[in-house]
Amino acid sequence: MKPTENQAILIADLGYGDTGKGSIVDYLTRTTSAHTVVRYNGGAQAAHNVITPDGRHHTFAQFGSGTFVPGTRTHLSRFMMLHPLALIAEERHLKSLGISDAFARLSIDRDVLVTTPFQQAANRIKELARGDSRHGSCGMGVGETMSDWLTYGSDVPIAGDLSERDGTVKKLRRMCEIKLSQLEPVLEAAYDNKTIAEELKAFHDPHFIDATADIYQHFARQVRIVEADYLGSLLNQPGTTIFEGAQGVLLDEWYGFYPYNTWSTLTFKNADILLSENDFTGESLRLGLIRGYATRHGAGPFVTEDTCLSAQIPDTHNGDNPWQRDFRVGYLDFVALRYALNVTGRIDGLVVTNLDRMDAIEEWQYCNRYKAMEDPSLTEDFFQTDEQGISDIKIPADPTNLGRQEALTNLLFKMRPIYDTGPKDEAPYLDLISQALGVPVFYTSHGPTALDKKFYP
Repeated sequence: MKPTENQAILIADLGYGDTGKGSIVDYLTRTTSAHTVVRYNGGAQAAHNVITPDGRHHTFAQFGSGTFVPGTRTHLSRFMMLHPLALIAEERHLKSLGISDAFARLSIDRDVLVTTPFQQAANRIKELARGDSRHGSCGMGVGETMSDWLTYGSDVPIAGDLSERDGTVKKLRRMCEIKLSQLEPVLEAAYDNKTIAEELKAFHDPHFIDATADIYQHFARQVRIVEADYLGSLLNQPGTTIFEGAQGVLLDEWYGFYPYNTWSTLTFKNADILLSENDFTGESLRLGLIRGYATRHGAGPFVTEDTCLSAQIPDTHNGDNPWQRDFRVGYLDFVALRYALNVTGRIDGLVVTNLDRMDAIEEWQYCNRYKAMEDPSLTEDFFQTDEQGISDIKIPADPTNLGRQEALTNLLFKMRPIYDTGPKDEAPYLDLISQALGVPVFYTSHGPTALDKKFYP
């Protein structure tokens, strides 16, 4: 793609995450000479892997995935959640890879919510206490931060607070009190858990709050914390701005499958708000990312999961971990992807990634319909059916009705895929994807670096 006078490229993952957003943002940054990457949702739980052509590897969490390109800036919009301690660690790793000016190229909206160590610890303690009934959290405290803001409002620290030490100490103390109170019933049921006891240490260390406030104050001096109108000055300069989304639309806070979802809006809604607020008048390109097959990291419904595929296609950067646990692989699920497209809105083109791994799959199967494992009449409020089976998941009339989304989740656990076999050849397979989803394929990825990407004619 050739850069235009002023354009915005919006990136969203149409699955459950892990479609290679970081690698694609790095590629687009290089090919369009993008001046800024805007993070428009999520927080420190993101894990966007970029490997450069010269072999350097970094997992981007809060910095934009275009940071390897000299001069490219990162802006954390107010829809992000900031974890200063994690960001400091990320900056150190970038510095070890030769990126010495990552903080100098970073701007942070002053209204960004701050995830404190207490929220991270509470997140982990609650997830540990669930045992085998875990929700699949990343363990970074994003959900706790959003929940606290909705409940306690201005008690939650924001980026604009960090330079004022006394106020930060006061808010950290308040967060410590709130989280301890919330954890009381959990701790009663898990009093002998050694891992939980380790997570609790920060709450009872008399020096921890003062030390954290000092780090926050030092951090605030190193970065640029800006007012809301700063983004407009970036957007309306000549060149390309990339909006980098986190996680995947099927995990969206409202449209995802509750309770195995996140506390962040993962459609283009936040990016659209930011463009509108800043009177952006340039061109926009909206890209939806999918793998050539399906994946899910962590618990939750996954209709096309296949344990044999999970064994055949291990993922270097997405192994099992203590929080999300299993990395699961399945065949492409057009029913779920059509739902993601419908809730996301306009998509100009698809990016299909991980095509180099398709050779490990014996048959390139795909799911275009589901079969209900109980009385089909019970599913009429949630699914569209035809003579071949369940073809589509209906968009909820009220997406804030989490009870309805939980009922949908329970039904998805009882669905079984109806498979067809696609052509085991890339070009007709991509044509099949485009026809099934009604969106053209714009880019493909055949490996981890920018050199492995190409514009698809």
